[in-house]
Amino acid sequence: MIQLTNLAKSFGGQSLFKDVNLKLSSNQKIGFVGRNGSGKSTLFKIILGEEEYDSGDVSIPKNYMIGTLRQHLVFTEPTVREECALVLPEDEQWNFYKIEKLLFGLGFSEADLDKDPMSFSGGYQIRINLVKLLATEPNMLLLDEPTNYLDILSLRWLKGFIREFDGEVILITHDRDFMDSVSTHTMGVQRKSLHLVHGDSYKYYGTLELADETYEKTKANQDKKRKELTEFVARNKARASTAALAQSKQKELDKMDEMEDLSTDATLSFKFNYKDTPAKLLFRAEALGFGYDPKSPLFQNITFAMEKGKRLAIIGKNGKGKSTLLNYIAGEMKVQEGSLEFHPSTHFAHFGQTNIERLNTKVTVVDEIASMSKEIGIPQARNIAGRMMFSGELGDKKISVLSGGERSRVMLGKIIATPANLLFLDEPTNHLDMQSIDALANAIDGFEGSLIMVTHSEMLLHRLADALVIFHKGGAEYFDGNYADFLEKIGWEEEEGKVKVKKTKPKINHKERKKLRKGVTQARNEVRKPYTKEIKLCEEKIETLELELGSKNKSLEEASNSGKNDDIMALSKAVGLVQQEVDSYYERLESATEKDDAIVAEYDLKLEEIDA
Repeated sequence: MIQLTNLAKSFGGQSLFKDVNLKLSSNQKIGFVGRNGSGKSTLFKIILGEEEYDSGDVSIPKNYMIGTLRQHLVFTEPTVREECALVLPEDEQWNFYKIEKLLFGLGFSEADLDKDPMSFSGGYQIRINLVKLLATEPNMLLLDEPTNYLDILSLRWLKGFIREFDGEVILITHDRDFMDSVSTHTMGVQRKSLHLVHGDSYKYYGTLELADETYEKTKANQDKKRKELTEFVARNKARASTAALAQSKQKELDKMDEMEDLSTDATLSFKFNYKDTPAKLLFRAEALGFGYDPKSPLFQNITFAMEKGKRLAIIGKNGKGKSTLLNYIAGEMKVQEGSLEFHPSTHFAHFGQTNIERLNTKVTVVDEIASMSKEIGIPQARNIAGRMMFSGELGDKKISVLSGGERSRVMLGKIIATPANLLFLDEPTNHLDMQSIDALANAIDGFEGSLIMVTHSEMLLHRLADALVIFHKGGAEYFDGNYADFLEKIGWEEEEGKVKVKKTKPKINHKERKKLRKGVTQARNEVRKPYTKEIKLCEEKIETLELELGSKNKSLEEASNSGKNDDIMALSKAVGLVQQEVDSYYERLESATEKDDAIVAEYDLKLEEIDA
């Protein structure tokens, strides 16, 4: 298996990571997390031999084949089938069945196989490269954002493929649900070091959070001790009567390692601006139909009512009309068939790819957000910009210089600035990292209004949607039920013949979910009571004792200044005893906090089961 030993890499004098150690075991499937720019893709390139490293060692067994998904698109053959067959060994050059099975899994039709690879969209060209990778049957897969450009059916197929893959996998993706569903371990670059845990991303981040809390408490205690020792040495080293004691304290100080402050990463902060409405029914869609070609409509006869608080997801393969339907309902397109009747109090905010293209590239981030409403002043717009990770001078950047991901965050900022009771969101998780996607999901969950969303994220579908419009079987239909109901009762036609997973418990609607969450939260708080009480007691005792410690240190300083040796010895002993008591309460505090954290983690799992 691959082994990395004390690996270090820096760019331009800045350390990217150091002392990285990793030893892969057979059939490990590792989800690789970390903020953009933390070094994930660089580590992939080092393993592949495409990037030099500063120090350490990379050990790869002989004849161990590593496959990776290439983002560059170079095709030489006239058909998709022949292009993909290029990667097969000479004795399998005409084994098209193997290639076709992979192509069908990733959404290609029989007719597509004889088309020119260059005739497909960029997303489908990436899939051709993915087929070429998988067909080589490598021992290990390094997959950097393989979920980009894949629709929901292709994602489901790829998920099954990775699970069954007989080899090792390291996977980088912002799709947390996808990653956790296929990985056995989670690994991340955190503060220039590599951390690996057995379990999913929630366990990984929980482990790191607990370690950080312990570190911060230890550091605070140590910083206090360092300060006291430094001050004592400074006061007493020049006096003959106290020089020996000062020297002893200096030795104790020298042995203490200085703990650095923990750095933190910025995360998006969402809270949609809900505009109250008396309406129980925000709008009614009656027999909607639309097509760019009258002979082949994208959808027809779609009828449903949008009640207050309802969450509708539009799902299906790419290129079938999902975004068109969303834009159609949002009034972005001329009505062809059917009718839309909105309640007068309905106000919506629309996040779509066309909206992003309409951003004014000549103005700043703050100005663009402020343009959403006369009620929003520059200070409030700057606050929203900060929540979108454009704090301080970053908010004064021109839209023209921003990347696609940054422009998406500006558009989200504009949506947040818009008072609304109905949200239209078209693939809102594109360009967002894992933590930001979680923050967005939480914000949607807390929004009192209604939602229509286009997404390929099964995590968002399971968590948020209580009704669907499904593009499948050559058309589109409204389904009054959640995503799990759809999979059980109807399912994707491409997956027909597979055994459907039976539900182990009835699914619950949004109101019931909130009620259950409240019950679990109350139960959690009850179990936590003795530990939160202990934590409060320890914190109060520590605060009182530290005041006493400060008073005794002051008296000790006065005694040392006046040369009262007996008082110095007595007060030094008293300071030591109080310090021991402080340390004791810190230990009790740490123990109570760990138990409290374990309870919170246990009940968080129960909350996740409710949301599932």
